[in-house]
Amino acid sequence: GLNDSGGARIQEGVDSLAGYADVFQRNVDASGVVPQISLVMGPCAGGAVYSPAMTDFLFMVEQSSYMFVTGPDVVRTVTKEEVSKEDLGGTSVHTVKSGVAHGAYANDVAALRAMRKLLDYLPSSNEKSTLPSKPTEDSPLRSCDALKYLVPDDPNTPYDMKHVISSIVDNHDFFEILPNYASNIVTAFARMEGQTVGIVANNPLTLAGCLDIGSSTKAARFVRFCNAFNIPIVTLVDVPGFLPGVGQEHGGIIRHGAKLLFAYAEATVPKVTVITRKAYGGAYDVMSSKHLRGDCNYAWSGAEVAVMGAKGAVEIIFRGKVWLIFLNFDGILF
Repeated sequence: GLNDSGGARIQEGVDSLAGYADVFQRNVDASGVVPQISLVMGPCAGGAVYSPAMTDFLFMVEQSSYMFVTGPDVVRTVTKEEVSKEDLGGTSVHTVKSGVAHGAYANDVAALRAMRKLLDYLPSSNEKSTLPSKPTEDSPLRSCDALKYLVPDDPNTPYDMKHVISSIVDNHDFFEILPNYASNIVTAFARMEGQTVGIVANNPLTLAGCLDIGSSTKAARFVRFCNAFNIPIVTLVDVPGFLPGVGQEHGGIIRHGAKLLFAYAEATVPKVTVITRKAYGGAYDVMSSKHLRGDCNYAWSGAEVAVMGAKGAVEIIFRGKVWLIFLNFDGILF
């Protein structure tokens, strides 16, 4: 859908609202049956925002498109807040803060090209026979020598997981979804041996790769889309756990983390998981562990799987205990 709308025509009264509802119903009926993509190329306000919000992917155009339920004038009247259209519902808001939009582009042409590239990865329906396959000269047996040195030995040293993704997919090319929102996890479409796959990967470059509210909901929606359209899922794991903090707990990290757990557990598409460095605590379970019926689970050389890191485990197990060991000259412990 291409959206450039000021909202409902007041002159048409309830009939205009009925038209909205008819569109919304068709969005719901088509959900999980055919992929739905929306391009917001101008204003999209009021009830008009809900149709693109219900589609699978939503792109916006910088400086010319914005989305909000109530505009700056209503906000000023009700809350006395002064805000511009861009600050209320522009691309910087919806691609970075709210996660409503999956990407922002400089102009209409760039947005249309991005939509075409995304469509190139997607099936035309939820029938397996419609999954796209592209011939490739990129051999699945090619060596990736850079991977030997990409993951640092020091567990506290960050690295960019996107470099790992680029190294293992066809032609080093992938299409990232929501690149600027919850960047501690990467969701992307790529190809392996010409077949479309969905990539979900923790990114230690942001928040050490911890799962938080934003990353959990972002990944959960992506996994459920892949499952609905028979797209295999490759999960790259480097996660020290869920992000601690009062804000996360009060914001419902338990509820949002459960969404990702549920999405992986219910997925019936092929699931391949690779632990690149560490997988600690409940986040290990959530990130497509073998206990959630992952088809293949691998561990990188030197990877760690544990309840928590060694330092934290020692602090808890030996909390309050002081061990004094004395050795006499004969080497007898007493």
